[in-house]
Amino acid sequence: MNAPLRIDASALAILWQLSARAREALSEETLGFVIVNESLALAPYRQAAWWRAPAAVPGAVAAVSGLPQSDPGAPYVQWLGEVCRVLDRRSAHPHARAAAQRGPGQSDQGSQGSQVSQGNAPSATPSPPEQPAADAARKSPYAFTAYALPEPLAADWSAWWPAHALWVPLIDRAGRSLGGVVFARDEPWTQVDEVLFAELACVWSHALAAFAPRASWIERARLALRAGKQRRRALVALACALVVPVPLTVLAPAEVTPKDPFVVRSPLDGVIDRLIAQPNQRVAAGAPLFALDSTALASRYALANKNYATAQEEYRQTAQLAVTDDKDRLDMALRKGKLDASAVELDYTARELARVRVSAPRAGVAVFSDPNDWNGKAVSIGEKVMLLADPAHVELTAWVPAADNVDVVPGATLTLYPKSSPLAAYDARIDTVAYHAEPTPDGIVAYRVRATFVGAAQPPLGAMGTARIHGRWVPLAYWLLRRPLASARQWLGW
Repeated sequence: MNAPLRIDASALAILWQLSARAREALSEETLGFVIVNESLALAPYRQAAWWRAPAAVPGAVAAVSGLPQSDPGAPYVQWLGEVCRVLDRRSAHPHARAAAQRGPGQSDQGSQGSQVSQGNAPSATPSPPEQPAADAARKSPYAFTAYALPEPLAADWSAWWPAHALWVPLIDRAGRSLGGVVFARDEPWTQVDEVLFAELACVWSHALAAFAPRASWIERARLALRAGKQRRRALVALACALVVPVPLTVLAPAEVTPKDPFVVRSPLDGVIDRLIAQPNQRVAAGAPLFALDSTALASRYALANKNYATAQEEYRQTAQLAVTDDKDRLDMALRKGKLDASAVELDYTARELARVRVSAPRAGVAVFSDPNDWNGKAVSIGEKVMLLADPAHVELTAWVPAADNVDVVPGATLTLYPKSSPLAAYDARIDTVAYHAEPTPDGIVAYRVRATFVGAAQPPLGAMGTARIHGRWVPLAYWLLRRPLASARQWLGW
């Protein structure tokens, strides 16, 4: 059992002061200066450098002791960056790091001794280390010499560094590498130095994480799907989800309209005097709906009646004189024709006057706009004034925008979601689809779709809402990329 380490109280006080300095740093540059320069109070060293991990920016030496700012193009800084990259990779592999810490010849002797000791012992498969122990080994600092580096880097060691160095990895709470700090001096590093810098590295990592930008959802997804079984499973699940068939649907504004309504038109040219029926009023067959101004027709009828009476008197006198005078007998035929013309004009004027008051030809609900919009309005013969609809005989009229047309065909189903009843839904089946798109009152070019409701429950006449039209089944990938592809083709012209 290892004896507990004895740490001087002054070293703990310096550790506390350096931790406070790191937490009080206002920027990442200030924190880097504290790391590479003020740490000298905790343990003596000749050189120190802070290397930023590639997760933030391309791996680079961010601070060097004794310099206000590091020059990326300097030979020493470039060599130092290569060394830190090697050390950062080895920090993630404790076994490779332990092998690199041994001096020349120790690896061979250790392996030979292991073979000798295993010669008489039964073979056993070593158990893998526990995950907490591996994480602790990854975060712990370790001392190394030139023998731990590849030959090209070790050849330049003596030109830049003293004999002994210490690597202090910086790991955040999520296990990601934030970089590391390397110290170099002439004397070997002690276990007390490693323990003190390990505690200080936790403070530095926490401070650096506060300055680091928040990872985007793409970076978090990339971290969650790092190489391994988890990524393969996620990719397989995503590929399977993209081929899952889903119904191709489209949303369209819709309104409940009367089916086969009776159109009430103006019987003649004139001005609407007053509307007797009110909007959405139930009327019986023969009930008055509206009346036209009869002033002009009444004058014409009175004139026609006067002309008819005059023609009738002239014909009577001529008929009496024709008994004794042949000349009057010839005038009697002329008077007879004038009397018949007056009678026809009187009959026509009387029938026109009778049509001034329009009645309902059948029972129903009067559907029209505000009565004030019609009172005093001049109408021509045949102009539509209102509709007579049966509330129990309704249909759905939807407007499918031309850009969202999904090959809607008769026989397809749709669902109406009324605005007035957010919890209600009504199913319908499409009867007709207009082949030609026309502008709607909202200024959108759309296709008119008419559908009949399925089932006993029907929405009230005039209800408005949104209709979800169900099209054919397509893969999920097509459902997601249909609009972007259509927009790209229209923009690119292919």
